Amino acid sequence: MRIMAVDYGDARTGIAVSDISATLVGETWVIHDKNQASVAKAIAEAAAGRDATLIVVGHPKNMDGSAGPRAARSEQLAEALRAMCNIEVVLWDERMTTVSAHRVLDETGRHGKKRKEIIDAVAASMILESYIAYLS
Repeated sequence: MRIMAVDYGDARTGIAVSDISATLVGETWVIHDKNQASVAKAIAEAAAGRDATLIVVGHPKNMDGSAGPRAARSEQLAEALRAMCNIEVVLWDERMTTVSAHRVLDETGRHGKKRKEIIDAVAASMILESYIAYLS
């Protein structure tokens, strides 16, 4: 089983894919696109090309558990992916993953342009790690 995690953003979408045993984060990258339909298409193609059996879309709920506009956009992306590919798609609570990703990058000394380029991939990795831990 290979799992793909998605940290959907306005301009950049982070992607992380597990190893075949779904125990470790493997490949990560960022899709630079603002159009939801083309982001969904790129995710669906990447999932098919990597034999993913599950797509986990980060669901950015508010701290009180309510769903705001960002959560609604993630829900729309998840629906588009379900319609586009024959792979199970789940929403996963991603509260605080971007904050945690920034903390990790602070600890590793990543700043400036390089940080902006990888923050979404790091957040996707954290979503994936959280989901893998849930499965264990």
